[in-house]
Amino acid sequence: MVTDLVQIRLLGEKKRAENQRLRKHMKSHDHSDRILRRVAQGIEEQIDCTVCANCCRVATARVSERDAERLAKFLRIKPAVFLRDYTEESGCVFLDGNTCTVYEARPETCEKFPHVVRGNGSIASRMWQFVDRACYCPIVYNTLEAFKEELGFRR
Repeated sequence: MVTDLVQIRLLGEKKRAENQRLRKHMKSHDHSDRILRRVAQGIEEQIDCTVCANCCRVATARVSERDAERLAKFLRIKPAVFLRDYTEESGCVFLDGNTCTVYEARPETCEKFPHVVRGNGSIASRMWQFVDRACYCPIVYNTLEAFKEELGFRR
């Protein structure tokens, strides 16, 4: 299990083409989403996101209208004020160290991140996201490596 963020970045970039081939392989072959979700769940259970929180530093979270309303209510401000004062293009303004200060009201995309176990559609349909995420998220990097083993993917 690789958890060092420098190694994740280097290995994720080094394996980018391989992970893109894995994506094509998964889209063109039948596989059990149930089994892949179980594999991914096993990886998620071994990694504590609060030790890392790298996604909050580097990923962009889409904030839906519903998310904005929920967060504004949580912060006791108007949605327009929330959108003006609390949304920006890089990093999360609600990250304090490795802790989310609005965890109970966080956007849905944050709640489901990294979208391997929880997400809309099949795992293969979400694979386009995982190639980039494997460069900054230990869960995604290790899950893709485990998928390769599970599927007998030739590297």
